[in-house]
Amino acid sequence: MGNSSVVDMTKGDVTKHLLRFTVPLLIGNLIQQCYNIVDSIIVGQVVGSKALGAVGSVGNIMFIFFALCTGLAAGVGIIVSQHFGAENYEKVKLTITNSIYVVGGTGILMSVLAVVLAPQILSWMNTPADNYQYALDYMRITGAATIVVAFYNGISAILRALGDSKTPLIFLVVASILNVVLDLAFVMGMDMGVEGAALATAISQCVAALGSVVVAVWKNPFFRFRLNHFAIDKELVNDIFGLGIPVAGQNALISLSCILLQSVVNGYGTMVMAAYTATSKVEQLVHQPFNSLGQACSTFAGQNAGAGQVERVIEGNRKAMQIMSIFTLIMIVFFMIFGNLIIGLFVEEAEIIAIGATGLRIASVLHIALGIIYVSRGTLNGLGDARYALINGVCEVLGRVVFIAILTNIPLLGFWSVWLTNGFTWILAGATGYIRFKQGKWKAFNFVRKKEVVL
Repeated sequence: MGNSSVVDMTKGDVTKHLLRFTVPLLIGNLIQQCYNIVDSIIVGQVVGSKALGAVGSVGNIMFIFFALCTGLAAGVGIIVSQHFGAENYEKVKLTITNSIYVVGGTGILMSVLAVVLAPQILSWMNTPADNYQYALDYMRITGAATIVVAFYNGISAILRALGDSKTPLIFLVVASILNVVLDLAFVMGMDMGVEGAALATAISQCVAALGSVVVAVWKNPFFRFRLNHFAIDKELVNDIFGLGIPVAGQNALISLSCILLQSVVNGYGTMVMAAYTATSKVEQLVHQPFNSLGQACSTFAGQNAGAGQVERVIEGNRKAMQIMSIFTLIMIVFFMIFGNLIIGLFVEEAEIIAIGATGLRIASVLHIALGIIYVSRGTLNGLGDARYALINGVCEVLGRVVFIAILTNIPLLGFWSVWLTNGFTWILAGATGYIRFKQGKWKAFNFVRKKEVVL
């Protein structure tokens, strides 16, 4: 089906497909993280370091509530990409309509739970009294907006599965600019504190979601439906849950492991909390090239799996690893040189800057393992390897629990153990993903075709 908003990755140069798909995603993800960082800078500089620490601790909690929505969206994307690769266009449309029921209903449920459970969760996390009210206000507003996050992730996953990484970029840019403007208006101009920052983010996400839907319906032929496309297809719904729930479980387990680690960070006091939040915000930027490349791998692998092109999937994984390695080396040098300047953007206290900059340098040396996680995970998710998704999540939980238990009992390490724990966990999870792909078990079954692949 020829259309400028649809890209067939089963033909043509592998590296060019990966880069052309990754670059718009990367730009969008970086812009999104930039406005998240601006949000943190404004909160840290205007409201204070206690508010900044609270916002950082809530981020990991909210990721759990987002996890089921984003996991189901990923499941939708996998199914769409594989049906597209198999040239089963009617199934593509049916998957899109059925995803509305699944992702939308889940988003509403998660919104309600996040608002209702906020006080109890913050209590479980040992949130310091100085940070508690900031964290509660921020969590309730961002939690209520989970439905918006669900719809945006759903529409973005579908568009990416069809090879369109540009439309989500356009609306991320619009939303990012709006978020900064609203941050300045609500937090600085109207003195609304963390509530203003949360509200600015929620409104911006709503604009991105609605805009993406409108353009998709307008430009993409797969969003032109007949009445019969809105029938509930039980097999597709089961497939969405079958692929989405393991990915959601993976995301939730990863987030849970980060929350457990955050509770250890909280125990070191407000200065370490602020430093860890600042480094986490910077590392979110580092994650974006890896995440974008991983999403490109997922779409590439999904389409080629649907077309039965096994060797092309292997070539795509190899090329992605090469691209990732080059970026990692560049970032190590960058953080070694500019670590203090970067952390200084978030806070003014010299001691916090020193802690954060050192933590950032520790982590940067181990970012190669983080890159391997994203490339392997993206490829295996695109292939429909649902079992691996849970294996990956379990590895991250075990890694953070075991390593932090060991490292915090080494007196010389102290609070540096939290940064080392992240790095060692990346090594464990990265090695698991790399081995899983190399084992080649994914070759034996093609999700869409429901039959053995001839190798």
